Amino acid sequence: MNIISKKNIVLKEVDPLILLGKNDTYLKMIEENFQSKIVVRGENVTLEGTPEEVEKIENVFSELIFLINRNKMLHKRDIETVIRMVNSKNEQIKTMEDLNSVIIFKHNGYIKPKTSGQMKYYRSVMKNDIVFIIGPAGTGKTYLAVAFALAHLKSKVIKKIILARPAVEAGESLGFLPGDLREKVEPYLRPLYDALFDMLAKEKLKNYIEKQIIEIIPLAYMRGRNLDNSFLILDEAQNASAMQMKMFLTRLGVNSMAIVNGDITQIDLHNKNDSGLVQIQHVLKNINGIDFIYLNKEDVIRHRLVKDIIQAYDNHEIKKNSKSQKENN
Repeated sequence: MNIISKKNIVLKEVDPLILLGKNDTYLKMIEENFQSKIVVRGENVTLEGTPEEVEKIENVFSELIFLINRNKMLHKRDIETVIRMVNSKNEQIKTMEDLNSVIIFKHNGYIKPKTSGQMKYYRSVMKNDIVFIIGPAGTGKTYLAVAFALAHLKSKVIKKIILARPAVEAGESLGFLPGDLREKVEPYLRPLYDALFDMLAKEKLKNYIEKQIIEIIPLAYMRGRNLDNSFLILDEAQNASAMQMKMFLTRLGVNSMAIVNGDITQIDLHNKNDSGLVQIQHVLKNINGIDFIYLNKEDVIRHRLVKDIIQAYDNHEIKKNSKSQKENN
């Protein structure tokens, strides 16, 4: 015989319309994920079901009320995240601190900051419209940027994602390369595709690309566009010229935001001083709504040797500069 538990929740100091959603949209989402009976009358919510599930639903309401008190609103993404949190067998997702730092769920888990630098990255994106991420390889700059963009698309904060990268290896002369545009640029945009394939089902991604909800293009092809309700990502920005950087940033339209990331120790331009990412740090500092986040070797999340390799190169540069100074003296 199954044991049935009943629980009554009183909605104090919270707007039921925000909690339950327009036309009870959020309430229906909760009901679809549990077998228990949920009855709402005024400020009273009655739960009836197995003790384990009733406790989970109570936790769902508790966490949602917490979010309302903090953010004054809820989004569909919040409901999905909280439900996943209370149903998760993964012991890492237990607290609101963990929940709040989850960027997006994917088919085999979820994506959240893993280092203190990445947490600064996360907080900055939540507060600013334009964020520059500068740091070495392996620190998750591109991967997290794509996760942020998909999360904003999923929650309908934006309607379109633009991922751009300088094709500097081809000298931006794509017309001389064999094949159609996609075949020409795909090798240079592969890291962006890799991140998307890890977070989206193949058919879903194909559908987004066909409908141009997601565009993956060389930086040079963004000239002349005005992008409203969009999330823009400029990857490998250290290889964008100062003019290209200005062109990219001025594409932002109404309700749009951007992440610009790069590694200023790996500039492929003939003159490293021409890098738009190097110059922009001085041009746009102290502007409200724009932030610069710097990652370092402590934020590397790839193979354990990547951190050691970065340190070895840093030590080599220090020795080389020291030797050069001695010779000049």
